[in-house]
Amino acid sequence: MGNIFSISASCDTVITRCCDCVARQAHFVCKLEENVEALKTAIAELTDLRNDVIRRVKIAEDQQRLIRLDQVQGWLSRAETLINEADLLTVQSPQEIKKLCMGGCCSMSPKSNLKSGKQIAKMLRGVVDHKSKGVFDKVAEEEPTPLVTERPTEHTVGLESTFDKAWNILEAEQVGIVGLYGMGGVGKTTLLSKIHNKFCESPNRFDVVIWIVVSKGFYIGKVQDDIAERVGIAGGTWQNKTPEEKALNIFRFLKVKKFVILLDDIWDRVDLSKVGIPLPTQENGSKLVFTTRSIKVCGQMEAHKKIEVRCLPEEKAWELFQEKVGEETLDGNPCIRELAHELAKECGGLPLALVTIARAMAWKNTVEEWKYAIEVCRRSSTSVFPDMDEEVYPLLKFSYDSLPNDMTRTCLLYCSLFSEDYQIIKDKLVDFWIGEGFLDGHGDTSLARNQGHHIIGSLLHACLLQEIDEFRIKMHDVIRDMSLWLTCKCEEEKWGFFVEAGYQLTKLPEVQNWGSIRRMSLMKNRIENLVEAPNCPDLQTLFLNDNQLKVINNDFFQFMCGLKVLNLSSNTGIEELPVGISKLVSLESLDLSYTGIRQLPTELKALEKLKCVNLECLSPGVRIPRQLISAFSKLQVLRMFGCDYSLGQEVEDNSECLVEELKCLNHLNVLTVTIRSAFGLDRLLSTERLCSFTLYIQLQLLKDSKRLNILSLANMKSLVYLDLRKCESLEEVEMEWGGRMIKAQSHIEAFVIVSKHCYQSLRYVSIMQCSQLKDITWLIVAPNLRNVRVIGCSNMEEIINERKLSQVAELVETLSLFGKLEYLYLRILPELKSIYWDTLPFSCLKEIYVHRCPKLKRLPLNSNSAKENKISIRGKKEWWKKLQWEDECALNDFLPCFTSLD
Repeated sequence: MGNIFSISASCDTVITRCCDCVARQAHFVCKLEENVEALKTAIAELTDLRNDVIRRVKIAEDQQRLIRLDQVQGWLSRAETLINEADLLTVQSPQEIKKLCMGGCCSMSPKSNLKSGKQIAKMLRGVVDHKSKGVFDKVAEEEPTPLVTERPTEHTVGLESTFDKAWNILEAEQVGIVGLYGMGGVGKTTLLSKIHNKFCESPNRFDVVIWIVVSKGFYIGKVQDDIAERVGIAGGTWQNKTPEEKALNIFRFLKVKKFVILLDDIWDRVDLSKVGIPLPTQENGSKLVFTTRSIKVCGQMEAHKKIEVRCLPEEKAWELFQEKVGEETLDGNPCIRELAHELAKECGGLPLALVTIARAMAWKNTVEEWKYAIEVCRRSSTSVFPDMDEEVYPLLKFSYDSLPNDMTRTCLLYCSLFSEDYQIIKDKLVDFWIGEGFLDGHGDTSLARNQGHHIIGSLLHACLLQEIDEFRIKMHDVIRDMSLWLTCKCEEEKWGFFVEAGYQLTKLPEVQNWGSIRRMSLMKNRIENLVEAPNCPDLQTLFLNDNQLKVINNDFFQFMCGLKVLNLSSNTGIEELPVGISKLVSLESLDLSYTGIRQLPTELKALEKLKCVNLECLSPGVRIPRQLISAFSKLQVLRMFGCDYSLGQEVEDNSECLVEELKCLNHLNVLTVTIRSAFGLDRLLSTERLCSFTLYIQLQLLKDSKRLNILSLANMKSLVYLDLRKCESLEEVEMEWGGRMIKAQSHIEAFVIVSKHCYQSLRYVSIMQCSQLKDITWLIVAPNLRNVRVIGCSNMEEIINERKLSQVAELVETLSLFGKLEYLYLRILPELKSIYWDTLPFSCLKEIYVHRCPKLKRLPLNSNSAKENKISIRGKKEWWKKLQWEDECALNDFLPCFTSLD
């Protein structure tokens, strides 16, 4: 009986479970139609939530310059996938619902309905669950600043022993503060850079390594701001804090860290307590290293050890000198090497002098030229340098005297108007030179600009200027000091320079004789109001940029009738210009970029001599009176990049009116402009003369365009810079000519088409937040590209598409894809999988930057790519570890080239 009962119970359980299973299966079918409607509602709610999150992310990225959180990006990507999959199910659901009968209780195709019911129910649960995870307190945050970053350094000669001595001292636990002192140009900054990078080789030893340039005329606030920016505490209300509050915040951060701070170019004592830097001690293990030109400052800074950076001994000086001159020149004549030895001795072992003069002599191939150089150096200096004013500057003046003509020398001295370490934009500098009348193009405006860039090249070649990148240069502080010394010494030249740049002035300085001043620089100060009207009829250049200007008195310009160059840029607090600016009837160059000006006064029409006007990045919606721009009949350069302007009327796009005014300017040859509609672009393209200008074009918010035919821009023969920004509806950039995609029928035809229509002048391409673009294969028609930046394009899958390129396969060799590319910058491209499917030689490439491109697993590089030049690769360690290489040899070749962003 027991066994019978047991069997009976087991059967009942099985039957019950079978009934439950059938009931659940029936439930999926019966609830099919109800679940479909619920899924549609859930999809709509998830879509709305996704759009809200995207909107918050865009505001954070565009306006606050924050970086979206990975969890937010992951949620958005999953939401996109769910919405697409759910939409597909709901589209298919009506067919399944038709198979139901008896009010949905039965089915004519139970197997199909059951499968569909399960999918709908599962998707509904997934959508509802994902929607519940889409509530974020914050969607973005500031990008973390890497605490240790390597600095670029050049190959050095003769600093090895000093470096070893300094490093051994820093290794000692009892030494916390080290001062490096020596004359200008002796190599202190280079030595400090090597020490900095040595610390970076052991990133786990210190929590943070901070490099700060102090320079003459420093103020504590700048040092505090630089430190805060470096360690990532400069956000929020930082700028509103008092110096004492900033010092407290810095102290709280650093006191729990083992830090290294390197201060370059100290002229006076820096009070560490006022800055907020804890005193480095044996207990906290932190280090402070600084450079200065005075041993007195070492004492004031209470350095535990003082190290003199001396001039090079004779054998090392000769080694450096011959390296910079080059063996070809030294061996060009049997006598030159011996003369070169003599000239090197005259440099007294000063590295800056050795490098400067060696480069000046690198192309001198006659004995007479070398003998002359030796005699000039002997007359102006001795073999030692006890004083910069008497010895070093006259020595460096030889390089100045060796410049080809007075025009080049004048242009060099003009650069000293910019503050120390200032990054000078080449195009702006040429604008100022044109305004001053330095450049003589014989009426040819294009020739004058080319002449200006030729002079910049000459000064770079002479090592009197330093190149930062293709667009910016800087002046070494010793060369700048020498230039200012020259303007004071050469009284017969009547330079009349007055330079107090970066001195933190809050008002106009007191000047005894305004009438003697011809060029004045008060840039990078804290001047707010210009009230007094200085009497300076001979003033030709006035730099007031990078101040805190709010008010300019109407009479301020009253006695400046000879002013030719006025730079008011980067004064965001100034909202209007005084009508008295009309007094500047001699003005030829006016820079108002990055100011808060809301409306340009009609009185500007009186400035009939204007040749260069810069209105880039003015206050959004700035009103420009009609016929104002066209009134500048002599205008050669007009810069309106990033300027959201209104030409006297309330319309969405003012491009048509602007083009009509530009047509009146017969001398215009450089135009930078932002265009916000396809119609505006068409208006520009339809004006043949405008297309012949040197053009910098930004296409932004092209809401009315899903496609852009890149060859429609081919008439812009001098297009240098192309920026596609926030064109979120743009899906395709095509290469279509004559109503068809370019397809080469023969190699000859291909060459003719591309050589005629590709962008020979295009150097810089930036593509930002064009969310629908999947590739930028069109870059093949720009063979001379130097710089490519792609940022925040959420659907970008590849840079060059193999299928599209195959349509013009015969062109690849002709165009030398990326043959001149120097910089490739890729950031926030979540779908990017490929740059190019094969390897490329990259003969000119200097740097590849990759950040937040998780699917990019391979770079178009192999061992041969590294032979021509050293390529720097920057990215996160996690990304680098997952990179796939052609072989182990390629990985080993590029391993030293990688710099971590962590």
